[in-house]
Order: sequence, then structure tokens, then C-alpha cells
Amino acid sequence: MAKVSEKYELMVIFNPALGEEGVQETFGKFKSLIEANGTLEEVEDMGKRKLAYEIDYITDGHYFLVKFTSVPGFPKELDRVMGITDGILRSLITVRPA
Repeated sequence: MAKVSEKYELMVIFNPALGEEGVQETFGKFKSLIEANGTLEEVEDMGKRKLAYEIDYITDGHYFLVKFTSVPGFPKELDRVMGITDGILRSLITVRPA
């Protein structure tokens, strides 16, 4: 029997050049997408932090950590949408231990 839902963790880093309002607005779109396709469990706005290494000459990023539950196919679509969205420096979706 296939799993109905799985627990995931998303770490996403936004370009601070979007400005605080732009970061919150863009994150809000992903938050809505997650809520429409799964269950949002926890959101941690980690704020602006120094990157471990420069990405396209950018040294800071606005970090979010999101824990959610969804069907196994959704994270691939979420990752695809994040990959084509301007203002996202990096994102990583991992499966959380049960």
C-alpha cells in the first residue's frame, strides 16, 4: 500500500534585494501553495542571515524553515515552482523522519 502522506521540511533562502515586503509576499504565495496541497505544520522566519558562501555576488539571504505534510508527489512540484521563481537563491526539501 502506498503512503498517503509524508512529512517534509523546506529550507528556502530569498534574495534580500526583494525587500522585506517582497520577501513576505513571495513567501506567502508558497505558504498558500503548501496549504492547498498539504498541511502546514510550522513556519520559522529566521530572518536575514549571512550566507555560508556568495551566490551570484550576494552575501546575505532571508531564511525560512517550513515543516509540512503532503502526498509524496507534491514536493517535486513545489521544488519546480521555486526553481522558476525570481528572488529565490536556494531551496531544499527533505523528508523528515517519522
